[in-house]
Amino acid sequence: MSNIESILTENRLFEPSDKIKNTVAIDENQLAEMYAKASNDHVGFWSDLAKEKLNWTKPFTVGLDESNAPHYKWFTDGELNVSYNCIDRHLETKSDKKAIIFEGDQGDVQTYTYKELHDQVCRFANTLTAQGIEKGDRVIIYMPMIPQAVIAMQACARIGAIHSVVFGGFSAEALRDRIENANAKLVITTNGSRRGGKTIPLKGAVDDALEKGCDHVKRVIVYRRTDDEVNMQEGRDIDWLEAEAGMSNYHEAVPVNAEHPLFLLYTSGSTGTPKGVQHSSGGYLLNAHLTNEWMFDLNDNDVFWCTADVGWITGHTYVAYGPLSVGATIVMFEGVPTYPDAGRFWQVCQDHGVTVFYTAPTAIRALMKFGGDLPNQYDLTKLRLLGTVGEPINPEAWMWYHDVIGRGECPIIDTWWQTETGAHMIAPFPITPLKPGSCTKPLPGIEAAILDEEGNELGRGEGGLLVIKKPWPSMIRNVWGDDERYKSTYFPLKDVPYYVVGDSAYQDKDGYFWILGRVDDVLNVSGHRLGTMEIESALVSHVKVAEAAIVGRPHDIKGEAVAAFVVLNVDIPKGDARNVLIAELREHVSKEIGPIAKPDDILFGTNLPKTRSGKIMRRLLRSIAKGEEITQDTSSLEDPSILEQFQKKK
Repeated sequence: MSNIESILTENRLFEPSDKIKNTVAIDENQLAEMYAKASNDHVGFWSDLAKEKLNWTKPFTVGLDESNAPHYKWFTDGELNVSYNCIDRHLETKSDKKAIIFEGDQGDVQTYTYKELHDQVCRFANTLTAQGIEKGDRVIIYMPMIPQAVIAMQACARIGAIHSVVFGGFSAEALRDRIENANAKLVITTNGSRRGGKTIPLKGAVDDALEKGCDHVKRVIVYRRTDDEVNMQEGRDIDWLEAEAGMSNYHEAVPVNAEHPLFLLYTSGSTGTPKGVQHSSGGYLLNAHLTNEWMFDLNDNDVFWCTADVGWITGHTYVAYGPLSVGATIVMFEGVPTYPDAGRFWQVCQDHGVTVFYTAPTAIRALMKFGGDLPNQYDLTKLRLLGTVGEPINPEAWMWYHDVIGRGECPIIDTWWQTETGAHMIAPFPITPLKPGSCTKPLPGIEAAILDEEGNELGRGEGGLLVIKKPWPSMIRNVWGDDERYKSTYFPLKDVPYYVVGDSAYQDKDGYFWILGRVDDVLNVSGHRLGTMEIESALVSHVKVAEAAIVGRPHDIKGEAVAAFVVLNVDIPKGDARNVLIAELREHVSKEIGPIAKPDDILFGTNLPKTRSGKIMRRLLRSIAKGEEITQDTSSLEDPSILEQFQKKK
C-alpha cells in the first residue's frame, strides 16, 4: 500500500478539568512512571501487573514465552480461574453490592448483587457439568442482552469450558457455521428476545442450524425470556430452569492454565469461512481488568454502562469480564436507543445513576438527529466519563457528545482496539488532553508504529499501515483450527514479527494517532490514497447531515470514485431541491478538505445499513455503489429495507 494522505485538519485541544485531575486514581506522575517502566522492562511491566491485579491458584514464573513466535504465550506456568477473579474474590467485601442492573426492552428491571450473581453462576456451572460438559469442551451461547448471557459465560469460565457467543442477530446458517467450526457439544439459547417493542424468536434459528449436521451437539438449554411457545425436541432440548432445579449454589472454580482458551469469538463470517479468534484466560483477563481501571477509572461508586451486546468483543471485555473483575456495577440493556423514543439511552442513564457511559459513534450520530433538547430533558449530571468504541468518531459527533451529553465536563475516552487485541490499545486516560476524533496515544506497554508499503517506519504526519511491534497479554492466540490463517493474516511481514492491524492511520506532530479506516476501505482517487473517515467527517460537519458513509467504486479515469451514502437530519428533498443539496454537499467537502475528496455520487436514505450492534455494513454499500446485486448474508441487519431504499435511488 502507498502512503495514505491525511486531508482533515483538527487543531482543537481539550485539557482535563481540575476536578478530573484531582479525583481520578492515576495522576500524571503515576502515568509517566508506567510509561517509563513499560519502556524499560516490557515483560516485567506486564508480569508485575498480573501478579498485582489477578488472583492465581498457582503463581507463574514465566512472563513471556516467545519460543514459538508468533504464537506468543504469557504467564505460561501459572493457573487461575477467570470466574473466581470476576466474582468470588469480591464476596468478602462486596457481597451485597450490585453487580448487574438489568433493564429490559419493556422497562422491567432486575438486579443481581455479587452474592446473587455468584449463586446463579454456580448453579448454572453445576447444570453444565450435569449435562456432561467438561473442561475444554466448546459451548455456543446464542442469547439476547440479558443477565443469563453473562451468567452462562461466567459458568463456562468457572468449569473451564470454552464458550463462543454468537450474536443473536445472526442467521441460522451463520450460527451453524460457528457451531461446526467450534465442534460444540452444547448450545444455550432463549425462546426469544424483546427488542424495540417486538418479540424476536431465537430458538427456531437454533433448530434450523442443527437440522443438518452438527451431530456433536448433544444438548440445547433454552431460557424462556418471553411467554411465547417454543418447540422443544425431546431428548435434546431442556428448559434452563428445569435443568438447574435442585442444583447447588456452590461450585468450586476449576483452575486452568493461563493459556487455556477462555473463549472463541468469530469475526464476520458472512463471506468465506468464519474466523474463530481464540483468547487465553490469564493474559486476556489482565488487559480486560487494567483497561477498565485505566480508561474508565472504575471505582466502588461507579455505575458503568457499556451498550455493546455480548455477541461482540466489546460485550466480553467491557460487560461480562473486565468491569466485574474490578468489582464494578454494570448496566445491561435489552432494547434499542430509539424505543419507545430517542430518549431511551438518556432515560436509562438517569434512572440507574450511570456515571461512565460507553457506546458506539454510530449510536451517537443516530441520536444527534433528534437534537439536544431531548437529552436535556433527563438528569445526566452523574455522568463523569464518556467513551466511544467500534470505529473512529468524527469531530462533529465528538463535539455533540462532549457538549450535549457531557455538558462540556466529561472526558471522552475514544478507544481503538479490535476483537483480536482483546482490550484497548490506543486510548486516552481521563487526564489525557483530548483532540476530537483522535484516539490519542498507545497505552503503556503497547508499542504502535506506522509503516509504508516497504515496511519502513514512517514519521509524523505520514499515513500508512498501523502495526503493534511487541506482544501484549490479551492478544489473539490463534485462529481456531487454522494456524496458517493466523500467521498469514496477523503476522504477514517477512522481516519483522509485528502484529499487522489492518487499519490505516497517521500520527500528528504531538504523537496523537488518527485512525483513517480499514486498509481495504482506503480509496485511490486519481493517485491519492484517501481514508474514508475524513470524508465522512467533512460531510457530517454540514448542518443538514446526521450520518454519512463513504465507499469507493471503480472509475475509468480516476481509478476510484467517491460514493457517499448520507442520512439527513431534515426531510430528504426531491427534484431540483435534491440536486441543489447534492451540489451544496459536494462543495462543502471541497471546502473542508479539498476538491480531490468531492463525492461523485451522493445517495440519501433514512438510515444506513447497520448490524444490530450499530456497525455500518460497508461491504453492502460497496455493492450498491457498483450497481451489483447483493448476494451476501444480510440477516444481521437491523433493517434490511434500507438496502432497497438506496438501490431504488441508484
